[in-house]
Amino acid sequence: MSKVAKRRSLFTPEQVQRYSRHIILSEVGPIGQRKLMNAKVLLLGAGGLGSPAALYLAAAGVGTLGIVDFDEVDLSNLQRQILHGHSDVGRPKVASAQDRLREVNPDVNVVAHTEHLNSDNVMEVFADYDVIVDGTDNFPTRYLVNDAALFLNKPVVHGSIFRFEGQATVFEPGKGCYRCLYPEPPPPEMAPSCSEAGVLGVLPGIVGSIQAVETAKVLLGIGDTLVNRLLLFDALALSFHEVKLRRDPACPVCGDNPTITELIDYEAFCGMPAVEQTLDVTSGTAT
Repeated sequence: MSKVAKRRSLFTPEQVQRYSRHIILSEVGPIGQRKLMNAKVLLLGAGGLGSPAALYLAAAGVGTLGIVDFDEVDLSNLQRQILHGHSDVGRPKVASAQDRLREVNPDVNVVAHTEHLNSDNVMEVFADYDVIVDGTDNFPTRYLVNDAALFLNKPVVHGSIFRFEGQATVFEPGKGCYRCLYPEPPPPEMAPSCSEAGVLGVLPGIVGSIQAVETAKVLLGIGDTLVNRLLLFDALALSFHEVKLRRDPACPVCGDNPTITELIDYEAFCGMPAVEQTLDVTSGTAT
């Protein structure tokens, strides 16, 4: 090992103390911790799912965390989006997230992407990252994320929530994708947002933490990830169920004869906007 490489492999005394519980794990150890510190993970959303995922990945020492979010912190977010506090209301979520994550772990480089993902920018945003953590809340963006990640050969750690239920899985290129699970988007009236249907505040903490676990396993190359498995969580019954997933040979993107070979108009495909509307609780109308 060269002197330069050796220096790069060493930990500071503070890092040894900070990551000591990882380093003593035989499945992680110093080599695995170095993998985490050299990794680049992109979190889509600094909301309910992105909050716990970002906090735990930062604490674990993931070297670079990119966060995509163009929204500002709203008072209604604080019921579940634990990255943010009362004093952050009105601030951009990425700015609030940067401050909080740097406080959790100053080793981590937090990169803010204050933009709405679309077909024009997604490939450039995804390019430098090793794993994409999808905490988005609408179908156009989920299909966009799926296709872009496949074209760039990047794994996606997917999570979603609805009222009292959540689900998580890992999509690895060559082993199925989001379109294999959901070939067609649901009708807009069948896909209400959290602002319309509500959500138990604790629920995204559970699903987002599962996403953090799966991301760490993907980066470390350990354990059995949720590839080809969909984990379903019911908070009211406090139960987990698992559904087997398979790659669809007829999938238009990852199948044997793909018909979608470039990014499309995802809002038109889904028949709905890619930006969640807010609900005026006084009038019951979306704005």
